[in-house]
Amino acid sequence: MGAYGDQLLPRMIDIGCKAGRTHAERRRVCEGLAGEVVEIGFGSGLNVPFYPAAVTRVGAVEPADTAWQLARTRLRDAPIPVERAGLDGQALPFPDARFDAALSTWTLCTIPDVEAALRELRRVLKPGGTLHFVEHGLAPDEGVRRWQHRLEPLQKRVFGGCHLTRPIADLVRANGFAIAELDVYYEPTSPKVVGATTLGVARPA
Repeated sequence: MGAYGDQLLPRMIDIGCKAGRTHAERRRVCEGLAGEVVEIGFGSGLNVPFYPAAVTRVGAVEPADTAWQLARTRLRDAPIPVERAGLDGQALPFPDARFDAALSTWTLCTIPDVEAALRELRRVLKPGGTLHFVEHGLAPDEGVRRWQHRLEPLQKRVFGGCHLTRPIADLVRANGFAIAELDVYYEPTSPKVVGATTLGVARPA
């Protein structure tokens, strides 16, 4: 996407996603994280303040240099080591069974090959590890879904390939995970077409 995708879009996402309305969801999805964690779509580090004390190290996967630069203050204040350890969630540069937990927040909507990314997360998780996720995606109501399908082409062009219609829970299940906790709801301050949210915890099946 050139300068727009490399420079402007990460700044727009940083501004939009650090709104206070996301804090409760970030805190909730980070609950229970412990040990070494891989976070895909690290962005500008907006989850860093919500890592529990039990987290010992984070491997951050983030393709955008601008987003990583925007994370500097949060990284400086982080009580644990956070290392930029990869650029592509579809091909993680880690050995099998490396991490205790994985974290994805509003990321699976954008990764081109989301199934490959989920398979990679399963591969690098230890047996008994957990995937924590909060994502927007396909709405539970047919009327909202129709509008999501209509608006998705524009959404993808403006927001770097972001999809509105991915069935998040189904994708997680289909790529080697069993869902242990799941909540599907509309984020109350957003239009339903972009606010249909899936939050959960899954384990390798």
